[in-house]
Parts: sequence; C-alpha cells; structure tokens
Amino acid sequence: MTHTSAGTALVLVDLMPRIIALPVAPHSGEAVAARCALLAEAFRAEGRPVVLVRVERPNVAEQPPGSGLVEGLARPGDIEIVKRTVGAFHATGLDEELRALGVDRLVLAGLVTTMGVESTARAASDHGYEVEFIEDAMSAFAADEHEFAVRRIFPRFGEVRTTASYTGSV
Repeated sequence: MTHTSAGTALVLVDLMPRIIALPVAPHSGEAVAARCALLAEAFRAEGRPVVLVRVERPNVAEQPPGSGLVEGLARPGDIEIVKRTVGAFHATGLDEELRALGVDRLVLAGLVTTMGVESTARAASDHGYEVEFIEDAMSAFAADEHEFAVRRIFPRFGEVRTTASYTGSV
C-alpha cells in the first residue's frame, strides 16, 4: 500500500446484503463487496483504520432484511458507523472518530457510487479531508452514472485509483 499517509483510513459505504443485491453497474454488488474486503484486509495489515458504514431507515420500527453489514466483513477494531442520511458524516460522529485517530485522508469505496459514496466524499472534502476513490470497488445504478462520477466529478475532489493500487490484485 504505497499511496497512503500515516493518517489514512478506508471508508466502505453501505456494504449490506440488501444493497449489494441491487442491480448496479459497471461492477456487480458482489464484485464490489469482494474488492472492498480485499482493501479492508490490506488496510488492517498496515494497521490503518477501516470504517464500515451502513444505513438505517429513520422512523421505522424494524429495518428491512439485509440491513446489517455483509457477513464476514467486520473485524474487531473496525469502526462501525450507522447513518440515517445519504452521506456518512451527518449526525454520526464519524468526523470525531477520525480526528481522534489523526486521520486526514480517506479512501472511499462501496455502494452506490453516485449516492452514499459521492455524498460522503463531498462531506469529507467540506470537513477538510483529502480523498481518494477506488473506482473498481464501487458501482452505480447505471454504468454511465458511475463513469461520469469517476471521470468527471471525483477527480475534482481527489485521486481516483483501483483496488490493485492498494492490494496488488484485482
């Protein structure tokens, strides 16, 4: 993992069975989850924080089936964040958790490119974090949406990379 600073954290957005099962493109939800798991292992091996974000619907008595994190992703020491909005920062304590660890750079991946990932990236930038994006470890509701975000929007906020740039694999 050569592209990180001492204060770099991996933030994985909405890797939940009910979201992984959605029809997304250009990468399947399963492929995104597998690449995110590889990224998480690489970050853990370097002793870097891994943040797992999942969403809960507000004002409902019970969350829909598949609302937990995908099985096998979370490990002891990971930071788990529950959000109730599109992005991971609003009213979650994420910024405080990251600041306490000395994090100043976020590497973002997960689902969906143009929703949870992009919203989290914009808020991260507003909070002063440097941002990187792992384009093959995220996917959108349509391939053209994903491509537009990773080619036109994300480079305005930070660097766009691939899973292999962190793990040496694809």
